[in-house]
Amino acid sequence: MKEIYTRRSIRKYDNKPVTDEQIHELLRAAMYAPSAGNEQPWHFVVIKDRSVLDEIPKHHPYTQILLEAPLAIIPCCDSSDLKYDGAFWIQDMAASIQNILLQAESMGLGTCWCGVYAREELVEKISRMLNLPEHIIPVAVIAVGYPGEKREVGERFRPDRVHYDKW
Repeated sequence: MKEIYTRRSIRKYDNKPVTDEQIHELLRAAMYAPSAGNEQPWHFVVIKDRSVLDEIPKHHPYTQILLEAPLAIIPCCDSSDLKYDGAFWIQDMAASIQNILLQAESMGLGTCWCGVYAREELVEKISRMLNLPEHIIPVAVIAVGYPGEKREVGERFRPDRVHYDKW
């Protein structure tokens, strides 16, 4: 539970690479996320190439942190054969992203989740840049690396946001 309470978005990174073994563990955690009907609609584009990392902020204005981060993971949804009329895939993807963030925290890595979906202009730009097939939807850009900053977490539990039985 410690990771849930200590994880923060990291926007500064040390110049130290993330290993292939660490990447494997992040993606393994992502693929253990709950999924409606066990659909598992996820695919992940892993970006380590500095030229590609430097290119992403030209297409997504909120990803300037990639100019420092040594790694980006782009979780994508395969929309070609979705169950339930496609009603739940975004929840599946969000759960897989959260698993990446928590696994990274447990490994001493920092992350920052930058949304892509449902901003159509960002979906189009990132899709075009990464040469994604038409049925693959980029959901987010996750910066990953060794934290170059320490960010404290304040108390977030708010009893006034809890309602029992009815509003």
